[in-house]
Order: sequence, then C-alpha cells, then structure tokens
Amino acid sequence: MAAAFASGVTLVTVADGRDDVGTTVTAFCPVSADPPLVLVSLIASSYPAELLGRVERFAVTVLAAGQRALAGRFAAAGRPGARLLLEGVPHLRGAHSGALMPAEGLAAAECEVTMRVPAGDHLLVIARVLDVPYQAASGQPLIRFRGRYPSLNPG
Repeated sequence: MAAAFASGVTLVTVADGRDDVGTTVTAFCPVSADPPLVLVSLIASSYPAELLGRVERFAVTVLAAGQRALAGRFAAAGRPGARLLLEGVPHLRGAHSGALMPAEGLAAAECEVTMRVPAGDHLLVIARVLDVPYQAASGQPLIRFRGRYPSLNPG
C-alpha cells in the first residue's frame, strides 16, 4: 500500500562529530504548528537511524523537482559521507545542528529530537523545528510514487 502513496522527497542530514551523514527520506511530515514539530521515519537498522538514536540535532531539506539526481546519491547503498555527496552542489551548514543542507531545495529546517518511537522495522523521530534557514518562494517538489519520480506536468 505504501507504494501507492505519493510522497515528497527530503534529505535528512546529521553531523555526528566524525563525518556528515545523510539519507533520502520520503516518510517525513509536519506534526504540529505550535510548537513546530516534524516527524521522520527511518529504517531502524540503518546507520542514519542509529545516529538519530543518539544525536539530538539534525537537518531536513525538502527537495525540488530538479534535485532527483541528488536524491539518488543519498539513497545509494554504500554511499560516502554527505560532504562528498554534496561536492559541486551549493550547500550550507546549519548554525544549530551543524548538519549540511543543499541550498537549492524548497525549504530546509534544523531540528532537535523530542521523541523517538520504535515502530516495527522503523524508528519514528519527532523533532522540534529550531530554525528554517531558507524557504523558496516558488518551485515544484520532488515526488516519489510507486518507486518512480513522476512528472508533475498534467497530461
């Protein structure tokens, strides 16, 4: 059933003190406006989930339609650190999280974990938004549906 649900594509990035780590995530959603909370769902056995099990701050970038290749880089098995994956891509480092964020997404947020919930084979991380370094005035989102990135053009 999950494959039949269209999802926006995000990058979740973490600075763990040794390296910058990132992963493509489609299971992301706003939870609350007051206080501003978001939820990220990660495969519990993954290294990013392990990191978010012990690191308190991270960043989320909502990707634009033109960032499909970047999403693929961060989804590849055996991928290198986020610094290498963002080489040649304009990016910034969060003042609150220390995490790297691509600079040309639709929006970026720095977050602080408020709750971790084991849920089957996933870890749900609920976090308070500390800062929104940027939010684009316009643009199309990168969407994933049935394992593909469909065009948003009608027809």
